[in-house]
Amino acid sequence: MTFVILACALPQFKLWWPFFVVIFYILCPIPTMIARRHTDSAGGTNNSCMETAIFITMGIIVSSFALPIVLARASVILWPACYLTLAGNVIVYLTIIGFFTIFDMEDSDYAMW
Repeated sequence: MTFVILACALPQFKLWWPFFVVIFYILCPIPTMIARRHTDSAGGTNNSCMETAIFITMGIIVSSFALPIVLARASVILWPACYLTLAGNVIVYLTIIGFFTIFDMEDSDYAMW
């Protein structure tokens, strides 16, 4: 989040358009969480539901990387702001993947947390 805020708040940029990627950060885990809840409560394995959720999640992730690039190509934001936003995207999504990986392990000692 620091890179995204820097992409918006540094004096040479002065535009808050890159901050719209935060909406994608919020929306990203929702389809997967809904699909996991649905497959857990149904009792069986519903692969089509999970695959649809992963497809929607990947669309959200691609959109969050595409938004700053499109804004930079349209000269709405500067390229350094785009690079800072992309770096922030990588860090945030690695954090989300790490969270789901660690807390999804049921056979590990990490599940005791």
